[in-house]
Amino acid sequence: MEEIWNNFKNIVYEFNESFVPRKILRKNSDPEYYSQEIKLLKSKVRKAYKRRKLGPHYLEEIKQLSKQLLAAKKSTQEAFLKSILSREGKCLSEFYKYVKNEKEIGKIFLPSKIVMDGSSQTR
Repeated sequence: MEEIWNNFKNIVYEFNESFVPRKILRKNSDPEYYSQEIKLLKSKVRKAYKRRKLGPHYLEEIKQLSKQLLAAKKSTQEAFLKSILSREGKCLSEFYKYVKNEKEIGKIFLPSKIVMDGSSQTR
């Protein structure tokens, strides 16, 4: 009886692995400081990029929306950093957490070795 039950469990497990669809979860790649405006601009840029082959008007739309998106991202990032650094107490730990996240994403390049040469620095 035990052998039959184990065979049944194995068959059910195989069917579960093979035929039951599962959603693969992934981490949200957007930084925590992105506002709803930036997320909306990102989707507009993606939609315009998909329509880029339809004519030169859409290429201009992509350029314009991309500039708006970059400006919004930069201003939001600066405001976020100012808000972190203006706080007292936990500001350094939050700032280092931000730097660590940016470094993992690959947006920040931190040199591994800095050589001091008199009054000038070379990397």
